[in-house]
Amino acid sequence: MKLLILNQTEIEKLLSMHDCIKVMTQALIALAKGQVHLPLRMVVQPPEAAGVMALMPAHIAGESAALGVKVINVFNGNPAKGKDSHQGAVLLFDAETGEPLAMMNASAITAIRTAAVSGVATRRLAREDANDLAIIGSGVQARSHLAAMTCVRSIKRARIASRHFEHAQRFVAEMQPHYAFPIEPMKTIEASVREADLIVTATSSSEPIIQRDWIAAGTHLNVVGASQPHVREIDTATMAAASLFVDRRESTLNESGDYLFAAREGAIGPEHIRAEIGEVLIGAKPGRTQPNEITLFKSLGLAVEDVASAAYIYQQAQKTNTGTRVEF
Repeated sequence: MKLLILNQTEIEKLLSMHDCIKVMTQALIALAKGQVHLPLRMVVQPPEAAGVMALMPAHIAGESAALGVKVINVFNGNPAKGKDSHQGAVLLFDAETGEPLAMMNASAITAIRTAAVSGVATRRLAREDANDLAIIGSGVQARSHLAAMTCVRSIKRARIASRHFEHAQRFVAEMQPHYAFPIEPMKTIEASVREADLIVTATSSSEPIIQRDWIAAGTHLNVVGASQPHVREIDTATMAAASLFVDRRESTLNESGDYLFAAREGAIGPEHIRAEIGEVLIGAKPGRTQPNEITLFKSLGLAVEDVASAAYIYQQAQKTNTGTRVEF
């Protein structure tokens, strides 16, 4: 038996953002239809470790059955060392026999599929004429979200804010040659989000970085940075004012600091969650209902997204003979 190993460069060639948005749409539809077995992620946090390890298994039933698990380590100090904060592997297994099929670079998959899910949400929740983008953060997810937003909306301008202004400047210098619209580094978060109608928060902040009165009516937010109960990017006032959409209710109620802080302060409860994005995709729940409402998609990242991505990548690798195959 041979195990396929795929590195970051190979995954980036096999999984384009456009294709990943299609794959994530189908994965979230399968979740909404009850075709996915998806336990809550198990998080291991040794007291002396510099980061955390999360175990994320999933099984997708049906004609395109898939079985896999992502083992991901989140080390927030990594960007200062020039490394992605997310490190790990996605393991794909044969859904009929359980045999291991492939091991893939988890950082590459996470970077693409996270932004692709935001693309799915933006396509369904943002106003059709939304084109003024603000991205808070200048790391891996900022780069991939810039690509994802251009796949689903005709962006006219992007403004970038980061904890350190020079990081925003470096981001712009790197990304501007790839896009026709202007990308501007901003010295403050407030300056970046005022007048924006699309906002992405992709930071490692543990405290709110945006205030409600900075956000214009009709704006759509993709909130992706905080994925643990004790951290958040969004303040309570914004959470309460927004129509809240999530990737999965159970995950939000157990893992999302953005939700849990606002809930503990008595501003929102479970009923504040308008829908899972998959429910919007299948027409079971409405998405945006008014041009002037603020919509907020809280993304935590789901194992089904990783497994669906891995299954697609595996198929493409087989077709193109990409990757390294080793006896196992």
